[in-house]
Amino acid sequence: MASESDAIGPPRRDLPGEVAGRLAHTAMSTILSPMTADLLAAAEWLDRFFTAYHFRRPVNATFIGRHEYDAALPDYSDRGMGDTVAEMEGLLRSAPDGVGSPSQRLDVRLAKGFLKTQLWEFGSGQGPLGNPSLYTGEAVFGVMSLFLSDFAPTGHRVEAAIERLHATPALLAQGRANVREAPTEWVQRALRECEGGLTFLSDGIAALGASGVSSAQIEALSSAGAVAAQAFADFSEYLRIEIRSNESDGYSAGQEALDLHIRQAHFLPEDASEIVHYAEVEMAAARAYVMQHAVDFGVTSPEAAVAGLADLHPKTAGYLPRYASEWKRVRSLAEREHLLTWPDFPIEYAPRPAWSRAAAPYLYFLFYRSPAAYGRPPVHKYMVTPIEAEMPADLQSDLLRANNDSAILLNHVIHHGGIGHHVQNWHAFQAESRVGQMAAVDCASRTAMQCAGTMAEGWACYATDLMAEFGALTPLQEYAERQSRVRMCARAVVDVRLHQGRMTFEGAVNYYRAHAGMSEAAATGEVTKNSMFPAMALMYLMGTNGIHSLRRELARRPGFELRDFHDRFLSYGSVPVALIAESMTHAEAEDRDK
Repeated sequence: MASESDAIGPPRRDLPGEVAGRLAHTAMSTILSPMTADLLAAAEWLDRFFTAYHFRRPVNATFIGRHEYDAALPDYSDRGMGDTVAEMEGLLRSAPDGVGSPSQRLDVRLAKGFLKTQLWEFGSGQGPLGNPSLYTGEAVFGVMSLFLSDFAPTGHRVEAAIERLHATPALLAQGRANVREAPTEWVQRALRECEGGLTFLSDGIAALGASGVSSAQIEALSSAGAVAAQAFADFSEYLRIEIRSNESDGYSAGQEALDLHIRQAHFLPEDASEIVHYAEVEMAAARAYVMQHAVDFGVTSPEAAVAGLADLHPKTAGYLPRYASEWKRVRSLAEREHLLTWPDFPIEYAPRPAWSRAAAPYLYFLFYRSPAAYGRPPVHKYMVTPIEAEMPADLQSDLLRANNDSAILLNHVIHHGGIGHHVQNWHAFQAESRVGQMAAVDCASRTAMQCAGTMAEGWACYATDLMAEFGALTPLQEYAERQSRVRMCARAVVDVRLHQGRMTFEGAVNYYRAHAGMSEAAATGEVTKNSMFPAMALMYLMGTNGIHSLRRELARRPGFELRDFHDRFLSYGSVPVALIAESMTHAEAEDRDK
């Protein structure tokens, strides 16, 4: 194992904002002022933290826009994990306490919380390292991440992809060594990802020519892909034969892990019981509303009312243009009402690339994946479900009903591609906080750091409420959002009760079906996600309500302006809403006392 004093990772290029390679803090501390020495001490520690982060999580680094390790995959061998644990423990022991600028102190606090939750993951069979889908997800997206944007010349990305394909057998072998038993649904997810990986390595690589990859490069990728394909096939066989005969029921992370993530990932002031109580009260109110107002739409149940949305959709020829026109409409409304600063960072809504289409249904393949925090393109591509005139008429109809006007506006424009995630991401990239810049970037199976959750998802849900407040939604769409509120509350309840061990997997599925109107398949998928990452489902409700609560409090004070409030709030970056509220409330109080 590496000691605390060991260097973290191999030498790498100096990164913007990093000072460790230019100033030796220890040598300079005798001639610098105490304030400057504190700034350098905090900067040096954060440099060490981020260098370790990128080196140990190379696929995350690719998504974030740090490309030093694009040819590598994570090392989950006994030695690799031992070195990582020792490294994280050393960082925790040496973390500066209360020194540096406000943004540095925030970053150190968040980084320490991340290290604590990661140490739980590395030390617990109930964490991601005991989940076979961790290994399949890293292996598949290790390669796919290199082709989602043109961040480097094609040849460089192909070379990195070939290296990662050759490294895939070692990664999946580590998965076999580490995962001896796993819950059934985790195994099922990993098996689907194996299928997705195999599909990409055949159909996907062959289709990369449409993305500018030459025939010679396709041939080289296919040769390396054959090596990776055998590894996926072997891992799939291992899961089907050996893991299924040794299944566990370990969907619950336990109360201690739940509390750790509530405190050290989201920094929420509420405990688990308070969160459940709040969610249940809010859910009862939301359910009462949707039950009472179903008659407004000529039906007797919320399910029947919401079902009517599928009938309202564009024709095939107008399907893709509808995304862009709604995006422009929402932006115009936000600017006309002076709601916030909308960045000059356009979205291009385009059909999902051909190389991804066959594999995507098996994978965590997002329509909107956060742009890289660093080195992002001037226009970000949003990958929508392709609907084309040459498709069979019944398939076109099914796809149009699924991707109807409401889904386009609420999900793809407001929540993800417009005022929600996309605008929030741009503001985050400008933040002083280095954690705030990168924490919400989408990686292989979740965001780069859990502390982004209440901001990233809370803001996107709040933004939908905001658009309803200012008239962007139809009455039926507003009603559908009330129904979504029921599901949001139900997710918080399941998240807590499942990880407390007070709700079984089957009980959670039944809870979603009874309280949120989910189908069995949708509920099973939701509970699977809930079980994999404790306290990750409650962040939607707690983040959204935290923003509303902060706005209500500050709106009572003289001089409140909504645009200023939103811009200041977003300027903190992708960090916990509770900490932003703490800072903004304190700053407002100081200004009032002056």
